[in-house]
Amino acid sequence: MATTVTASARSACEPNARPSAASPGYVGRFAPSPTGSLHLGSLVAAVGSFVDARSRGGSWLLRIEDLDAPRVIPGCADQMLHTLEGFALHWDGAVEYQSTRTEHYARAQQALAALGLTFQCSCSRRERTSEGGYPGTCRDGPRRRGPTATRFRVEDVVVSFQDRAQGVCRFQLRERGDVIIRRRDGAFAYQLAVVVDDALQGVTDVVRGADLLDSTPWQLALQGALRLPTPRYAHLPLVTESGGAKLAKSRRSVALDPTQAGRQLHEALVLLGQDPPVTLKLESPRTVLEWACAHWDLDRFHGVRQVRAPPAGRC
Repeated sequence: MATTVTASARSACEPNARPSAASPGYVGRFAPSPTGSLHLGSLVAAVGSFVDARSRGGSWLLRIEDLDAPRVIPGCADQMLHTLEGFALHWDGAVEYQSTRTEHYARAQQALAALGLTFQCSCSRRERTSEGGYPGTCRDGPRRRGPTATRFRVEDVVVSFQDRAQGVCRFQLRERGDVIIRRRDGAFAYQLAVVVDDALQGVTDVVRGADLLDSTPWQLALQGALRLPTPRYAHLPLVTESGGAKLAKSRRSVALDPTQAGRQLHEALVLLGQDPPVTLKLESPRTVLEWACAHWDLDRFHGVRQVRAPPAGRC
């Protein structure tokens, strides 16, 4: 994947720019958090990443992102595995859990600190959110005593990358702000963990929801600082509710039902613009996925950031 860092331009994606074909040795992944049941939005991300991998003869790995311990629901990870199996979304190799990899994240944090690329921040959540992108308040030292978070110091550059689904994307990195890589409670943050995990697992292709598109420039910057490989990215349309908000476990979106796997897989493919035949919703999940792999086409949602979920009971 072509990635460049320049000193001009602003945040944007150009859907008309087309990527080249994926190279051999494809390794994809699906990485849910065990904070609630998988729902239709989760299924779209899982199906997109699974079919993209299988249609290219690649591997599909499963990683449970369970670092945010206060939000983890006991038994939820096992329920997710059962649900994926019920939808014939079978992964390769052992399931990986972020909670078992903290020593790798600690080493990455130490490496960044040795390069002078981290600093401690005492800003509260309210202060951070009220100011938009983090303005570098604590770059010269924490403003007050007490527990601090660790931030990654970003440069005043533009990060540009080719997204297989969204085209050429450019972000003004300083406008994104210095990102937290370790919270004040000691937990490692998503942006650092995902970069380390993808490198450890040899992931070549990240296919995920467009809600994570804005996280990509931070991850590219961290990969560059840590000298880690950069995967290719494809950001799928985000499934939203009728009011435009993202389908979310926290709002109790309807959980997936393995007894309705064929129908719900069909709906996921419709939302991904794949135009599956109506009769496919009556087939087994394996048959639906076989059809999807044979007909998969990212161009059908090229440049699309959001799709609306159907009313409950209409899929």
